[in-house]
Amino acid sequence: MEEFKELLRFLRLRKKLWLTPIVVVLFVIGSLLVIAQGSAFAPLIYTIF
Repeated sequence: MEEFKELLRFLRLRKKLWLTPIVVVLFVIGSLLVIAQGSAFAPLIYTIF
């Protein structure tokens, strides 16, 4: 979680806040794939992508 705060601080200091939605979407998709790796929802999630 600390790395995420550091990334947001970096984006704010460098005036790159427009990258925030891209980072959030990548984080959500990545965590969804990791969670679905060994669960019963894997066939459902893989059909979405």
